[in-house]
Amino acid sequence: MLPPVPSRLGLLLLLLLCPAHVGGLWWAVGSPLVMDPTSICRKARRLAGRQAELCQAEPEVVAELARGARLGVRECQFQFRFRRWNCSSHSKAFGRVLQQDIRETAFVFAITAAGASHAVTQACSMGELLQCGCQAPRGRAPPRPSGLLGTPGPPGPAGSSEASTAWEWGGCGDDVDFGDEKSRLFMDAQHKRGRGDIRALVQLHNNEAGRLAVRSHTRTECKCHGLSGSCALRTCWQKLPPFREVGARLLERFHGASRVMGTNDGKALLPAVRTLKPPGRADLLYAADSPDFCAPNRRTGSPGTRGRACNSSAPDLSGCDLLCCGRGHRQESVQLEENCLCRFHWCCVVQCHRCRVRKELSLCL
Repeated sequence: MLPPVPSRLGLLLLLLLCPAHVGGLWWAVGSPLVMDPTSICRKARRLAGRQAELCQAEPEVVAELARGARLGVRECQFQFRFRRWNCSSHSKAFGRVLQQDIRETAFVFAITAAGASHAVTQACSMGELLQCGCQAPRGRAPPRPSGLLGTPGPPGPAGSSEASTAWEWGGCGDDVDFGDEKSRLFMDAQHKRGRGDIRALVQLHNNEAGRLAVRSHTRTECKCHGLSGSCALRTCWQKLPPFREVGARLLERFHGASRVMGTNDGKALLPAVRTLKPPGRADLLYAADSPDFCAPNRRTGSPGTRGRACNSSAPDLSGCDLLCCGRGHRQESVQLEENCLCRFHWCCVVQCHRCRVRKELSLCL
């Protein structure tokens, strides 16, 4: 495992997630997620010059980047909710996990870079940033989906009425180029890519893989125009994928992540197993094996799984056998409050009662 030297990427991510609690040792940071662009920018002197320039010139963009980082961590917590390490950022251990070049860290950097790009792009389309707006019309001809109003679909069969429908770019397309640019500028801290700088290469690759998971899955949506419900003309635009889809795709990449090592000059990465093909741009990379995260360990940032709720009948990662690391589990009856007897009132309020329910939980020993 590479030595736990604090990286600028790790520092930046902690600034975005927990800007109000950055102490002398950045990896000791631990607090609930907050979004305070002013605090982030006050700390920017510890980062690269171009990031400080962005703070001074475009603080509202930094606010969206911070929102995107929070979005990414929430998605990480959803995707990892049944894993031994569940991406909890509410303890100082989160920073220690970020020091390691393991699979879990690869996912964190990818999903937060994706979240930053997604949030900025969305803010552009919503008119919340003065620096950007809708995507500019494209020079090439748009595709010809055959779906219903506002939905994507494949081209119609040759000779059909759908195949002869006129098309044009219009609407308000999502400007992914702008979102990528700002995510890359602020999330990719400057590194000297000299000998032995494998950590920087791995982290920068994973950042770009996260952004690619957004960009490569934008989809074309169209709206029909014509008399009497006909579709004589379709106006089409590019639409961001739902972020939940981005998280699911990156989770697939997490499961198939490639272990790498540096070349002799330390300026490139190679598969750790020479017989495997080199990883692609969309693949996640790691350089060290993950701890098992079964027991608390301050050095690795493992919180352990004692007290975690598990599924006593599931054979997968959420099952008590795997989640509890073979230590067994206990049953506990708890009383919870939840919404019930909800009714819709015109217009447009849903009112619910609060009911107490008793549930049986399985908790890891």
